[in-house]
Order: sequence, then C-alpha cells, then structure tokens
Amino acid sequence: MKKIFSNSIVYLFLIFFGIIMILPFIWMISTSLMSQAEFNKNESVFIPKEEYYVWDENGKEHRIILVQQKEENSIIHVLDENLQISKDYPEYMSVPSSQVRLIKKVPSFHWENYITAFNKVPFARYFTNTIFVSFLTLIGVLITSFLAAYAFARMEFKGRDIIFYLFLSMMMVPEPIYIISSYMLLDKFNWLDTYQALIVPWCVNIFTIFLFRQHFKSLPQELFDAAAIDGCSIFGMLWRIVLPLSKSVIATASVFSLIGSWNSFMWPLVMTDRPELRVLQVGLSYFSQEASTQTTLLMAASTFSILPILIIFFFAQKQIIASYAKAGLKD
Repeated sequence: MKKIFSNSIVYLFLIFFGIIMILPFIWMISTSLMSQAEFNKNESVFIPKEEYYVWDENGKEHRIILVQQKEENSIIHVLDENLQISKDYPEYMSVPSSQVRLIKKVPSFHWENYITAFNKVPFARYFTNTIFVSFLTLIGVLITSFLAAYAFARMEFKGRDIIFYLFLSMMMVPEPIYIISSYMLLDKFNWLDTYQALIVPWCVNIFTIFLFRQHFKSLPQELFDAAAIDGCSIFGMLWRIVLPLSKSVIATASVFSLIGSWNSFMWPLVMTDRPELRVLQVGLSYFSQEASTQTTLLMAASTFSILPILIIFFFAQKQIIASYAKAGLKD
C-alpha cells in the first residue's frame, strides 16, 4: 500500500510538471491559429475562437466595427474584404440595431496564418540552408566521432585518457567564450560569410564522441579478439562489427546533431551576413523584427520552424531510448 501511494505521488508530480512544460507549446499552436484581432483582445484561451459583428444590408452581410450600440440605432465602420474601413460607405454610419448581430465561431482556425508567415520572408531559402548545413554537419560529426571514439575506447596509446578528459573539459566552455577567437581564425581562412564557416567548425562534436566511446567500451572484447585472429583490420572491425551494433547510438547522435544544427543561432548570426546564407533561426529572428506586432504570424513561423525536428524525434525516440539503455556510462 505504501509503495502504491509513493508511486502515485511520483506519477502526479510527473504529470503536473509535464503539463507545465507542454502548456507553452500548446499556447504557441493555439495563437498561430488565431486572428490577430482576436489575439489583441488579450483573452487567454487555448481553443482559437472568433467574435465579430456583421451588418445585414438587405440580405447582404458586411463585416463591421461596432463603435456605439443603442436600442434603436448603432454607429458602425463598414469593413472591406481586407478588413480595412471601406471607402464605399461613410466612415461613420448609423444603422438600425436590429440589423447588427454578433457572430461567434468556436473553434475558428486561421490556417492562412502559416501561408502568410511563410511568404512574408524567404523561409523556403532559410529551410534549404538549414537542411543543407544540418546534414553536411551531421555527416562530418558521425565520421569524426566514430573514428575518435573508437580510438579512445579500443586503442592503446600514450596520453589517451588525458586527451579524452581534455576533450570533455571543452564541453564546459560556453560558446560566447570562444566565438571571438573562432571569428578571427575563420577570417584568416577567408571563410567568413561562407557555408564553410557554418559547417566545418561543427564537424567535431565532443558529446557525440563521448556517447560513442561509452557504447564502444560496452561491446564484448571477445568480438574484437576473434576478428583480429581472423586477420580483420581496424577499419574492417569498424565496418563489420562496430557499425552494425551501433545503430541505436548513431540514431541518437544524429538526432542530437540535427537538433543542434537546426536550432543554432548565435554562430550563424556572427559568422554570416548575406541574407542568402541565413539559416532558419537567424531568419526567424529577422522575421520577428518585421512582424513584431503580428504575434499570430510569429507563432505560426515558430511552429513550422520546429515541426521537422519534432517529427524526427518522434520517429527516432525508440532508438534514443535503446542507446541509453545499452551504452550506459562505463569508465
């Protein structure tokens, strides 16, 4: 009974904090589907709705802004198709209140927010740049991490552990500390404002090396001894033994690398200047300046910016869990 009670408390805490973490995401999606006029009412709702007044002119309904309403007559602004005050009618019109009625739509989804946001700035170009940079960086990360991790896990050489711990210590250094020196170094190579500046420096990922090393150390030594007796080379062992047994870890490293590249902001902002080289997060930042008063469009842009990563994570979550279960944290 005591165990059931303690487990129930744990589950309640997990559910509670899970809801707290997911609420901002739900609010973002909900806001992205609202009209800007509805959002400006400052009503905190998670189901997009819409309320507006219409004027019935001999069976033809016009959307209006209600300025003043009395029992007999109402003062209104008549709106055109673009929801601007129409020039075909007087700016202030007095109409019978019986011809004015309130329209309520629940839910009211404005999917056009996504199209408007996508076309407002060249998001297609931003997506193309981000995909290009992310996948080339991923290939570089997997190659360098695979080879380095095997060396740290299975090869004996002087100073191996010291070098590995020096690598790990670099994980503690925040990006702003080394971004200035990196900028000066890339300037010496004439790589500033190029794709090389966005890809090459990130082809080595210390966390991925650490993750691969821990997995490689968990593999039975007998497999490598048997392969060596049969005359298998180091690269043969990597291809025929290590690679087939590392699919879940590779999937995990790939997801983490893609997430890091996809969400990268500070580095591409500093290292590039040309608009045609902007990646998604930098483009989203510039878009937020252009559409600062259009919150619904900002939320729409934020939603379709993170959607690809969520889809990738959804399909790769089994491999991620499996890699953590198998790799462990062996010394």
